[in-house]
Amino acid sequence: MKIFNTPNNSNTITGFILLGFPCTREGQILFFVLFSIVYLLTLMGNGSIICAVCWDQRLHTLMYILPANFSFLEIWYVTATVPNMLADFLSETKVISFSGCFLQFYFFFSLGSTECFFLAVMAFDRYFAICQPLHYPTVMTGRLCTSVVVSCWVLGFLWFLIPIIIISQMSFCGSGIIDHFLCDPGPLLALTCTRAPAIELTSSTLSSLLLFIPFLFIMGSYMLVLRAVLRVPSAAGQKKAFSTCGSHLVVVSLFYGSVMVMYVSPTSEPEAGMQKIVTLFYSVVTPLINPVIYRLRNKDVKHAMKKLL
Repeated sequence: MKIFNTPNNSNTITGFILLGFPCTREGQILFFVLFSIVYLLTLMGNGSIICAVCWDQRLHTLMYILPANFSFLEIWYVTATVPNMLADFLSETKVISFSGCFLQFYFFFSLGSTECFFLAVMAFDRYFAICQPLHYPTVMTGRLCTSVVVSCWVLGFLWFLIPIIIISQMSFCGSGIIDHFLCDPGPLLALTCTRAPAIELTSSTLSSLLLFIPFLFIMGSYMLVLRAVLRVPSAAGQKKAFSTCGSHLVVVSLFYGSVMVMYVSPTSEPEAGMQKIVTLFYSVVTPLINPVIYRLRNKDVKHAMKKLL
């Protein structure tokens, strides 16, 4: 059945098949149940953070507005992939349309880009709160909070816009099979009728800049934090500062550690199985555990959630 060919050109792909995780029918149903539970827990965990911050007026500061937006981002980040993956577990054909594939491609990478910017801004917020505590309340105003949050979202959704539009205009040939559970640039570029070194180089460059610039900014911020904390005379003060920063560093390590493996050099693809596992980790697992290891450890947020419940 030639559902991937146009009437005028039998070699041009108009849709794709996402193989996902090939296994028996029973295995597919087991995966469906497992990822449905993970998806619901992710929505509940991140949604509870948003409700707590919105409900408690004391948490309407940049220190808590950024995590609330980060939770909102995580909800959409996991929604960009998991619902379609759940549908594929129950589907016989596992077909995704051409437009659906590129919409997923755009939103998944735009949300991932926004997450990189949020992590960098949150690191700077920790630096300013610890190293400049007297100026923090006067500098981090509501207007600045709004400007920072909007800038992260806008910049994230513009970062890969042009390369994705260019790739969507290219012709795709072959079987139309993508050995992945989402529309990833590596498998997509492998299906193009002609090689496009300029597009591959552009994608690789943008990915590298997106990852390394915020990462270096985060590391620089925490080096200044570390220097300031080590000057604190009391052990209790040092412990409190390290506790504040530690959870954010864990989130940064989980996200950047896995993403750098995948997208720093899209032209040299890892094995399909490893690619799926690493992508699954940072796109599904980290949004699930981030509320626990980062925000739910905060006493103010936990107190607000208890009052809310």
